[in-house]
Amino acid sequence: MPAGLRKWAAIGSGAGLEIVGPRGSERLRVSAVRVRPQGARVLGAYTVEDFQHQPAGTWGGDYAAFLGKLGIRHVAATVVLPRHEVIVRQLSLPGVFGKDLAGAVQFQLDGLHPYNEEDVVSSWTRLEQSSTVLVAIVRGDVVQRYATLFAEAGIKIAGFTCSAAVIYSALRLFGHVPPGEVLAYEAGESGVEIYGESPSKPVFSAAFNINQEGAELERAAAQASAELRFEAASALRPLHEMLGADPALPYAAALSSACPRLCLPLNLLPAEQRQTSSPMVWVPSTVLAALVLLAAGATAALPGFENRRYLSEINAEIAKVQPAAARAAAIDRDIDLTRKRTLLLDAFRARSKADMDVLAEMTRLLGPPAWLTSLDLNGQQVAVAGETDQAAILLKAIDASSQFESSEFVSPPVRTATGETFRIRTTREASRQGKLP
Repeated sequence: MPAGLRKWAAIGSGAGLEIVGPRGSERLRVSAVRVRPQGARVLGAYTVEDFQHQPAGTWGGDYAAFLGKLGIRHVAATVVLPRHEVIVRQLSLPGVFGKDLAGAVQFQLDGLHPYNEEDVVSSWTRLEQSSTVLVAIVRGDVVQRYATLFAEAGIKIAGFTCSAAVIYSALRLFGHVPPGEVLAYEAGESGVEIYGESPSKPVFSAAFNINQEGAELERAAAQASAELRFEAASALRPLHEMLGADPALPYAAALSSACPRLCLPLNLLPAEQRQTSSPMVWVPSTVLAALVLLAAGATAALPGFENRRYLSEINAEIAKVQPAAARAAAIDRDIDLTRKRTLLLDAFRARSKADMDVLAEMTRLLGPPAWLTSLDLNGQQVAVAGETDQAAILLKAIDASSQFESSEFVSPPVRTATGETFRIRTTREASRQGKLP
């Protein structure tokens, strides 16, 4: 949706829940907001300590009373699952759209998590104006456990999601365009989560088991900056300062609850268990849309007889030249088809040489002490796996080559007795420029 229309469509009320803390003693942070085109207002917030070991009816009743006091008992909440329970991955799928996109994501899904295929719940969405797909994966028993808890408490849940999705959506809800480089952190009891955005990596989210102050946080920020490929060091800001509300994550989840159609549709809750807000919440939007349609109809009816007569004359002139234009278009299509066939034949002739050039370049870039166990090569990408003494520097070395770009680790490097094993996927520069079939 265009930024201008997005702002005026931002109308609604919502509730956001964030589950925080170590397993077995989680807390539930609750936030409620009211959204209007001019901005969002926090209606209230509170925290339920150790909610899993309290009677569900007790804290569920407190939640219902909280929403009832604010006059938004009808809303269905969005829940941010604990960061340590969710695996967040990104896939770069340039040129893949529609039904092919779902198949491409499913094809790579097994390589994004360590669980059995039957034990996971996943959800994905393509980021706006990007070839990047954001994927969230969680174990099925985690989803079922929390869904059962909220059902026992009588809380309406619209969906389970991850922190990266609600932060990304909150930064763009009112049509704002975030700066090119974003780096923020959210501190918790079990560590710090760092969120970032950059031109080379539209979304970054990682959890670090460190304190929120001191050299450890600076080192984590430096690692995140390297992953985001910032040209210069970017200032690390608390997330609540960037979003304008504290606590930040339940506030961002509440925005997704209030305006689900304007936020990333990344939902880990099975469709049959999702609930929606009362239809009455859309009455203001419906009235506004009706007024807009009435105004548009009145504007369309204003042109008089002269405009209609002028249009008729133009159509008559178009009809006179239509046969000649059709013949010219047919000739252009034939020329274009011949040109494309010629280019395709040339590209196939150059394919073998290009593949040999890639092998030679990889041999040069990954010299001793690095060594490879596998190398997969196709027209668009190259995937390598092997071992070296320090894997982190390989991404920069590969991207420095004129033949590769957008290099990334398929999975984090693993330290061994002799070094670090790695799996890297990179995009061939020639394929992006259309030089390979």
